[in-house]
Amino acid sequence: MRATVIVEPGGPDVLTWAEVADPPPPGPGEVTLAVAATAVNRADLLQRQGFYPPPAGAPPYPGLECSGTVVAIGPEVVGWAVGDAVCALLAGGGYAERVNAPAGQLLPAPTGVDLVSAAALPEVACTVWSNVFMLAGLRAGERLLVHGGGSGIGTLAIQLGRAAGAFVLVTAGSAAKLERCAELGAHIGINYRESDFVEAVRAATDGHGADVILDLMGASYLGRNVDALAVNGRLVVIGLQGGAKAELDLGKLLGKRAAILATTLRARPGAEKDAIVAAVREHVWPLIEAGTVRPVVDRVLPIADAADAHRLIESGGAFGKVLLAI
Repeated sequence: MRATVIVEPGGPDVLTWAEVADPPPPGPGEVTLAVAATAVNRADLLQRQGFYPPPAGAPPYPGLECSGTVVAIGPEVVGWAVGDAVCALLAGGGYAERVNAPAGQLLPAPTGVDLVSAAALPEVACTVWSNVFMLAGLRAGERLLVHGGGSGIGTLAIQLGRAAGAFVLVTAGSAAKLERCAELGAHIGINYRESDFVEAVRAATDGHGADVILDLMGASYLGRNVDALAVNGRLVVIGLQGGAKAELDLGKLLGKRAAILATTLRARPGAEKDAIVAAVREHVWPLIEAGTVRPVVDRVLPIADAADAHRLIESGGAFGKVLLAI
């Protein structure tokens, strides 16, 4: 088969579409997928740079999600058949023509979503649902602040927050992105280049603050995120684009009886991922199939143009997901 190989750690040009060995036959609890498309995630950029190696046993190629067709089934797999159109959460290997995936991390391609676009869903759906709802417990009537509203995660968090009955606030770096966030259901848009999001959140919530904050930035936003939290608020950190180390005023956290939660998805045990995928299928998939929530795709590029896709993500120019089609 062919796959996107990282020749050596470095910039986008180290990505090469090359002949590689086929994946082994699927083992117990696995299926083999013929990949239709994959999606570009920030983790792929880090892996390309040499900062985020795949977990043990995962393929060496980037790609944390894909869509495609089941072409082989391993022992102990039930509920799936050769020919099924699916999308999948992966520990790696999505940038390839074929990949083995745990059967517990498969989702049926949603009705009403074409197979290529379905590749935009697994990683963001599992990330948003597990963090905002399973972990932080967002409830109807609460205030949800989503940083990076124009990202793949942000665009889905807006829609799921709105569907859950939350008051949704977002940050983004341009008026054009904020306008599109509003079209997805965001009640309040905050241009972080022009406004202090802490003051904007307080003004928009009559001083209440955000009950849940979904944060991609990490260290650079930590203090201000705590300032923006409501009493009993929950800050969920899922990215470190602004660094990994910062000083924390525990007195403010104590005074608000607030919590800071931090998670990653890729390295979780398989059983935890299976449980998240099952919850997404139960709670998120009906919203997608009803048209209440939809994947937001900025563009689809050929898999051989993965370097261009990485440059686009690094530039911050995309709104929603960038897909690579085979």
